[in-house]
Amino acid sequence: MAFNSEQPSNMFDGPMALTKERDACGVGFVANTKGEFGSHKVLTDALAALDCMEHRGGCGGDGVSGDGAGVMTQIPWKLLDEFRSDSCPQPGVGMIFLPRDEERRNNVKKVIEDVCTENELNFLGWREVPVDKSVLGEMALAAVPSIWQFFVKGPERLQNDDDVRDGFERTLYLVRRRFEVVRKERGLVWDDDDGEAYVASFSSRTIVYKGMVQSCVLPKFYKDLTNPDFTTKFAIYHRRFSTNTNPRWPLAQPMRCVGHNGEINTLLGNVNWIKARESAKNNEVCELDDFVDYESSNNIVMTCNTQDFPSFLEPLVDLGRSDSANLDAVFDLMCKSRHRAPCAIMALVPAAYMDSPDLKDHPEITDFYKFHGGILEAWDGPALLVYSDGKSIGASLDRNGLRPARYSITDDGSVYMMSETGVIPDLDESTIVEKGRLGPGQMINVDLVSGEFKDNIAIKSEISSRHPYGEWIKKQRKDIEKMDFDEERLYGEETTTFAQSTFGWGLEDIGMQIADMAGAGKETTYSMGDDAPVSALSTRPQPLYNYFKQRFAQVTNPPIDPLREGVVMSLAMTLGKKESIYQVSELGARLIHLESPLLNGNEMDEIASYAKEENGRFKNAKISTRYNLSDGPSGIKTALDQVCDAAVENVKNGAEILILSDMATDQDEMNESTYIPPLLAVGAVHHRLIKEGLRMDAGIVVETGSAWSTHHFACLVGYGANAVHPYMALETVKQWHSQDKVQKMMASGKLAKITVTEAQQNFRKAIEAGLLKILSKMGISLLTSYSGAQIFEAVGLGEETIERSFKGTTSRISGLDLEDIARETAMMRPEAIEKKLKKLVNYGYYKPVPKLGEYHANSADLAKLLHEAIGLDKKVSYATTRDELENDGVKPASVANYEIFKKSLEVAPLANIRDLLDFESDRESIDISEVEPASEIMRRFCTGAMSLGALSREAHETLAIAVNRVGGKSNSGEGGEDTIRGKPLTDVDDKGRSTTFPHLAGLKNGDSANSFIHQIASGRFGVTPEFLVTGKQLEIKMAQGAKPGEGGQLPGPKVSEYIASLRASKQGVTLISPPPHHDIYSIEDLAQLIHDLHAINERAGVSVKLVSSIGVGTVACGVAKAAADVILISGGDGGTGASPLSSIKHAGCPWEFGLAEAHSALMNNGLRDRVVLRVDGGIRTGRDIAVAAMMGAEEFGFGTIAMIAEGCVMARVCHLNTCPVGVTSQKEQLRKKFPGTPEHVVNFFHFVAEEIRELMAHLGYSRFEDLIGRADLLKESQEQKDRVEKTKGIEMSRFFSGIPNSVDDRSFLRAKIEGGIEVMKEEIVHVNGPSSDLDRDLCKDEDIVKVIKDNEGETNASFKIVNTDRSTCAMLSGDIARAHGNSGFQGKINLSFEGSAGQAFGAFVLPGLNVRLTGEANDYVGKGMHGGEIVVVPDANAGFVASESSIVGNACLYGATGGDFHANGRTGERFCVRNSGAFAVAEGAGDHCCEYMTGGVVAMLGSVGRNVGAGMTGGVGYFYDDKDDFLEKVNGEIVSVKRIGTTAGEAQLKNMIERHFEKTGSEKADEILSNWETEKEKFWQVYPPSEANSAVISEEADAALTRVSASAPDGALCFLSVGGQMSPGQTARCAD
Repeated sequence: MAFNSEQPSNMFDGPMALTKERDACGVGFVANTKGEFGSHKVLTDALAALDCMEHRGGCGGDGVSGDGAGVMTQIPWKLLDEFRSDSCPQPGVGMIFLPRDEERRNNVKKVIEDVCTENELNFLGWREVPVDKSVLGEMALAAVPSIWQFFVKGPERLQNDDDVRDGFERTLYLVRRRFEVVRKERGLVWDDDDGEAYVASFSSRTIVYKGMVQSCVLPKFYKDLTNPDFTTKFAIYHRRFSTNTNPRWPLAQPMRCVGHNGEINTLLGNVNWIKARESAKNNEVCELDDFVDYESSNNIVMTCNTQDFPSFLEPLVDLGRSDSANLDAVFDLMCKSRHRAPCAIMALVPAAYMDSPDLKDHPEITDFYKFHGGILEAWDGPALLVYSDGKSIGASLDRNGLRPARYSITDDGSVYMMSETGVIPDLDESTIVEKGRLGPGQMINVDLVSGEFKDNIAIKSEISSRHPYGEWIKKQRKDIEKMDFDEERLYGEETTTFAQSTFGWGLEDIGMQIADMAGAGKETTYSMGDDAPVSALSTRPQPLYNYFKQRFAQVTNPPIDPLREGVVMSLAMTLGKKESIYQVSELGARLIHLESPLLNGNEMDEIASYAKEENGRFKNAKISTRYNLSDGPSGIKTALDQVCDAAVENVKNGAEILILSDMATDQDEMNESTYIPPLLAVGAVHHRLIKEGLRMDAGIVVETGSAWSTHHFACLVGYGANAVHPYMALETVKQWHSQDKVQKMMASGKLAKITVTEAQQNFRKAIEAGLLKILSKMGISLLTSYSGAQIFEAVGLGEETIERSFKGTTSRISGLDLEDIARETAMMRPEAIEKKLKKLVNYGYYKPVPKLGEYHANSADLAKLLHEAIGLDKKVSYATTRDELENDGVKPASVANYEIFKKSLEVAPLANIRDLLDFESDRESIDISEVEPASEIMRRFCTGAMSLGALSREAHETLAIAVNRVGGKSNSGEGGEDTIRGKPLTDVDDKGRSTTFPHLAGLKNGDSANSFIHQIASGRFGVTPEFLVTGKQLEIKMAQGAKPGEGGQLPGPKVSEYIASLRASKQGVTLISPPPHHDIYSIEDLAQLIHDLHAINERAGVSVKLVSSIGVGTVACGVAKAAADVILISGGDGGTGASPLSSIKHAGCPWEFGLAEAHSALMNNGLRDRVVLRVDGGIRTGRDIAVAAMMGAEEFGFGTIAMIAEGCVMARVCHLNTCPVGVTSQKEQLRKKFPGTPEHVVNFFHFVAEEIRELMAHLGYSRFEDLIGRADLLKESQEQKDRVEKTKGIEMSRFFSGIPNSVDDRSFLRAKIEGGIEVMKEEIVHVNGPSSDLDRDLCKDEDIVKVIKDNEGETNASFKIVNTDRSTCAMLSGDIARAHGNSGFQGKINLSFEGSAGQAFGAFVLPGLNVRLTGEANDYVGKGMHGGEIVVVPDANAGFVASESSIVGNACLYGATGGDFHANGRTGERFCVRNSGAFAVAEGAGDHCCEYMTGGVVAMLGSVGRNVGAGMTGGVGYFYDDKDDFLEKVNGEIVSVKRIGTTAGEAQLKNMIERHFEKTGSEKADEILSNWETEKEKFWQVYPPSEANSAVISEEADAALTRVSASAPDGALCFLSVGGQMSPGQTARCAD
């Protein structure tokens, strides 16, 4: 291998939950508290439910071994009766995994017995758990431990225990944490596949049976589970889907207390803060050696540091464990320290309580959250938690509700809670008295002693009323709300400019960022991606922040939506000493609460005033971070030591607020001194205080001149700051406002006229919005949870720097040490720039600046060179002389000019990680004639996913035709595709013109403009059945390189009539896609979307687009196991049509990291042969492709460079719709200036392919596939490293040596099919299993086949359905769409189903397909519905009230473009999200109803949750409000609300309700219609501005016709004359 490293590779270094293993799952519980020991039925019901959620789990590389399944129950005392006695009726029972080797096992057993005896536990004996290993898969069998139970009697000395045995439980808990310490002391730790010694549970109440098995195998493996004597009052069940395939039995769930479906996004911060809390405890007052005495054990868990004494107790938290295990450990300790289980969950995973309509009458609950939010950071992320401490059992959902959670209560008192409804097969509907769901932040709880069930409000109110939290807060807390800004300047003009320069400000920062933030209150929007060098390779001085890349959520956890779902987010922070979370007292409320983390001078003064005796005695200490310039670069180390020492000393002396300040008093001080970069200082102080056990005693405020971008603030808070006072940014805002140019623009109306105070307020508003966006892209809601969470990856920082200030942060290629940072900071000073500074330097970091500025790879000069090579003249277009020129003005391609183009990149400044690499072959060169032809290589080329809308029609279609010509894969991007592009051209004349595409030139008969890859993004724009069946590959856009964790963005001016028609939206209205979370918020839900797409188009492979970031390898494994066919790794430097500037620059990593990690993880987990690996992002040359291939890529995407090849001149105004050559403009006059033809792009691809062939010949390889995965052919280039001074510390080998050696084993390049036969991966696609069998039966039905084939007639069919039948109707919809397109089907198919439907029931149904379900359904009903009808009604024998019960799940009608929907019951969260055409009626909904809606009509006959109409730009909603509380639930940012005031509006609503009654027999609809004149007054009408002039809103509009249904059976629209009744013909056509 060329990459040799003396140390092991750091490729997968980092927290286990991030880099090695992530999971998701199905989870639930069954409880019935009747009888002393419960019943066996509770267990069998739970096991049946577990089996019905098998599809939510995953399997290992052998396809049989499960990722994990398990149950937690009450201890089955009947089964274990031999270990009970009158003196010990309920002993402690341990469930333990032990080594298979007998000697090892006996040694560990001796440890268990000795530790128990030492702690006065009378050891009663061992029991080998009866198992059947023959049912295990090969991988699980190879790792299966020996499984035993052990039994102990409580200590005689524990006489003062309480009735519920809490003292005994604490002793068992502490002894269990002691086992591991003694085991290690005795050297009984083995690093092989038989070293397991794991206590799954140790309690006198609960027991856990779990393993790396599939759900159905669990009761076959554990024979106890089928024994009728195994009785219990409750059972928690869990099925796991892991990204990893190497089975580890302890990772199965439930854990000891919790079953967790989700991911903790803030894990690193949570663990750091827990460590800080533990180290703050005073062990001098602890008796750590007495686990037995009731008071002593209580004292240990509440007041002693149990984290930092590994010689005595196993550490509480550890990043080597999973996120679930760490959460479980903290929850367990909180329960042992007198917190009730629901109380601990409420504190750890709080609801979004601020302004919640549900809590307005329950201030005690709000006060509970306020209090605990001050002393404990939320464990934030998507989570459905099922928990039990043996005294109660419950379930709780995270604040965003991004996990499904349904429950049913029966008349015998049983409670069934589940991830999916319908998982209890034999549950009689007539016995169910209540069906419900957990909404965001909600919980339910069952008392296992009394049997009492408490809903969300009841249990939370009970818990919150135990202490007077409100009184404590009122008495103790200080609130700092936003205050006015100073208008006076800090410094004179010259001093300001000098200071700005020293802090790294450039002219762009003021002219772009400050101008936009101060002028408009918004972050700068920009385009074209990041083509500047990685900071570590730049020759320009970079602020330290620029070495950090923001991490983001993809696949295993969802980003959230700061634009539309900001109700769940908060930037509030606290200052002051934080009291213990284990002992609740009034002192816990004594904090300073900050409304915003961005503080101004007046707020800083207010904080200082709280130091006074009468104001609370919050002592302040200001520590300067400046040091003398004369100390040289090495002075930074001494200065950092002094700052940290001063921080420790001040906190020990009672300071509760530390202010780290780099403010200089005057010019003289600036001349004499420099400063420690604030990020370096705050990180160092934060970690030093944690080490000293002092971090909880003080808050940190950073007062700095070096923070102005949203990214800067995120970094400071992420590494430990509680607040920031950006004095120089505020000074710069004042300076900007005072400029003559700005004042003139305000006077002329070009800028909004604002005061200097308003400008500063705008700046704060922009920073806050940017922070919310940065939090949300990682799926974090609260800044308190983000603080100290270190959710970044460093690129180019050395170990010394990381260890000192950023401990725990990944930095894969090392880099700058502290002295390097000091030098770079000094380079920003005016005297270092070699001229007298009258104005700031324009560094050109964002937009190229000729000569002086930063290098940009995609420059106008580069475009010119490429155009000369491929024969493109940007002056030739339809607007000029194209028709008069030979060959449409396409000049002959020039090899010589391509060589010049290539050479310009070779000698250019270093820009990318790959620039530090060189080739090192293992063989002699060969003649180029022996190398495979360019035509074969070009088949691996793809275009990036650039949408029609971001690009003009001309540019989009030209690229598609060109790539299709060379046999590559064109990509539609987000936004759909015109059906006219579906067929090859046959009408091209001898001039290369076509009447089908009259705006294009250089065409040939046989050309196709149909994109090979059709993209499905979070906005679902243009996603129709026909779009899905005409794609040869379907790509799920999980993330985009330029803005990972965010949705797409298309400015209003670019939404032309044509674009709006494709996207089913409104012309001129800006389109912002939601972040990718509605149906792809976890691995199992991504697997469901992949299942949907494989269902509607079985012939198309499914690709998933990811972005390079630490942990993408383990994500890629999950995606492969979810049955994807292709995985695309995009670099963080990818292009974009419009994106926030900070996202372009600071999110996502180089593809070299992500590609190498994904390839390696897939190889290591035996999954590489399942998927094709594709890469894109800044790829420009054949050399780039060769490097990418050697790192594992099989296909290659071209984005920006392909646009340049069709005429782009890099004007970087894509977002402004003013592209001078019509590549990215929708303006007709600019589009006519488009100069490109397919031939130009083909010429470019041909040059790249030939360059690759030359490289292959040089390296001695004839076949391209022989380069794939051959990282041994790469080496680090010392010559390149020597070009830039600061790259001396960069070391590439440590990371890239982790790429597996594939010289000999090349089997990963082929897929294995049945019989072990190897075939090309591209030749096969994954096929859905039994979950699509019902759909296959529909498609085979002879009558249905005939109606589709004949395109006429009608047929009816009925089927039973269960929750494992998923995506039902999608295959049938695909068959119809293939035959007749979106709306050409003239037949009628009526399908009836009975039972509990699985996910995505009725997905993609279209006109002529009418579906009725009697029973209930899960999430995503009607996903992508395009027409037809879906009706869902409860079982006729149901014992519950339909209008009060949940009947369908979350995100129903997501992306619907048509059709009629009726649900006789309540829906879940995000109903009708991105609906653009469906007419829907339901009887209640959760939060975020009608979110991002662009068309259609929704009528809601029951109550709804909060945030109605967020992001709604089209369509109309009607909402029934009989409790007079609807208005507070509306998001009024866009929509308006009024009572129904038009005849047309009333007629539309009434007819929809009448239709609903006819279809469902709804009692609620009947009640409303029977009292129409009264009830209609209770409806509100919700509408966006685009609908204000429609007939249903305005009497002044043309009210001749009003639409009351999405479509009639024949596809025609249904209309009703205003003021009239339906004619008999209309009634037959529309209501039926």
